[in-house]
Amino acid sequence: MKKSFMVYAVCWAILLAIFNVICFVTPGEAAGMTKFGGAFWAGYIFITLAFIGQLICAFMAFKAENTQKLFYNLPLIAVSYTGLILTIIFGALAMAIPDLPNWIGIIVCLIVLAFTAIAVISAKAAGTVVSNIDEKVKTNTAFIKEMTATAQNLINRANAPKLKEYCKKVYEALRYSDPMSNERLTDIENQIKEEFATFTDAVISDDLDLIESSSKELLALIEDRNKKCKVLK
Repeated sequence: MKKSFMVYAVCWAILLAIFNVICFVTPGEAAGMTKFGGAFWAGYIFITLAFIGQLICAFMAFKAENTQKLFYNLPLIAVSYTGLILTIIFGALAMAIPDLPNWIGIIVCLIVLAFTAIAVISAKAAGTVVSNIDEKVKTNTAFIKEMTATAQNLINRANAPKLKEYCKKVYEALRYSDPMSNERLTDIENQIKEEFATFTDAVISDDLDLIESSSKELLALIEDRNKKCKVLK
C-alpha cells in the first residue's frame, strides 16, 4: 500500500506544480486584468488547501492494512478528488475574474471546501461502519467455517469406506449449517467442539464404534444449534 501511495503522491506533486506554474507564469496583465488582484489569493489559498486535503485523504485510504479495507476507503479518494476539482473550478474563477471582491472569493471557496469536508467525514464514517460489520461477520462465521474445513480433512484421513461415510455425514451437516454465530449459542457450540474433538480422535484411531456413537451425538448437536439459530433470527 505504501508503494501505491508513493506513486499517487508523485502524481499529486506534479499536478500541484503545474497549478503553481499556471498561476505565476501566465501573463495576467496582458489578458486585461490586474495580476494577483481581486480574489486571486483567496482562490489560490483554497485550491492549495484542497490539494493538501486530498493528499491527506489519499494517505488515509492507502494506509489500509489490506486490499479489502482499501476498497472501503476508496470513497475518501473519490470524494476528496471531486471536491478538489470543484475547488479548482470556483477558485480559478475567483482568481481570473478582474476586480472580484476578495470576500466573495473566500465565501464561495469556503462553502465548497466545507461541503467537501463534510462529505469526506461521512465517507470515512461509512467506510468504518462497513469495515466493522465485515469484521464482525468474519468473527461470527469463523466457528462453522473452521469446523467445516476440519471435517473435510477428516474425510481424506478416514481409511475405511464406513469411516468416510460417517465423516461425510458430519461434513455435510456442518457445511449446510447456519454460518452465523451468536453469544447465546456459546454453550451448544462448546458442546459441539468437545464432541467434534472426540469424533476426530475416533477417526484418527479408526475406532468404528466410537465414530458411530460420536457422529450421532455430533449430528444431533448440530441440528439443535441450527434450530436455535432460526429462533434467534
